[in-house]
Amino acid sequence: MRWVRVVEASVIILSVMALFALSSTIATYLAITERSLVKAVLYSAIQSTLYALIYYLLMAPDIVLVYVPVSVGLYPAIVLMLIKKTEKEEES
Repeated sequence: MRWVRVVEASVIILSVMALFALSSTIATYLAITERSLVKAVLYSAIQSTLYALIYYLLMAPDIVLVYVPVSVGLYPAIVLMLIKKTEKEEES
């Protein structure tokens, strides 16, 4: 009976991870195709957040503790400062 609960829990976790992976792929596509650079950075931050959640579900807290501040906080902040000094939209 206990094995059934373990299998059910692992199926739920794997399903959530698959949903996060699919969502991060969509966010990556949106970041690549977006003309507005600010929105592209936002989509990139969403993708990084979803990756961090996947790492958390994989029980890798040390990676999450480094990945979240760098890829979700520091990287978008630096890129937004660079965008502020240039044009807001990509030229064709």
